Amino acid sequence: MSDPFVEPIELSATEAIAAIGDDLALFDDWMDRYQQIIDWGRALPSFPEAWADDAHRVPGCQSRVWMEAERRDDKWYFAGTSDAAIVSGLVAMLLRVYSGRSAAEIAATEPSFLQDLGLIQALSTNRGNGIAAMARKIRERVAAG
Repeated sequence: MSDPFVEPIELSATEAIAAIGDDLALFDDWMDRYQQIIDWGRALPSFPEAWADDAHRVPGCQSRVWMEAERRDDKWYFAGTSDAAIVSGLVAMLLRVYSGRSAAEIAATEPSFLQDLGLIQALSTNRGNGIAAMARKIRERVAAG
């Protein structure tokens, strides 16, 4: 089986947030941005079916979302997926920012970037609450060790 955990593309969470912002800025309207987000979700590594259970489910999401975390040396890696295409894309975006980072960098990277990029405002209230719940789950998992 291939590694289900997301490898970082950018060198830091800050660079990942900037790259996501640049990618989304290429599109004039939100329908095109949504399509880009969906495409990111399709590019996620395969999430093992065995992990699509209640133990891996992220509470607070309208769609079903599952995540897993693993510490390798001093960095945290995350895997995730959703049963909704747009939500899988949001998962991919969060993992691009947080996966493969140190606990200190994850703790220092507030999920306020979701607001700064205009994502929370562009999503339905339930989806906005869901992506906030996913970011909280990532940060809580790392804080718990």
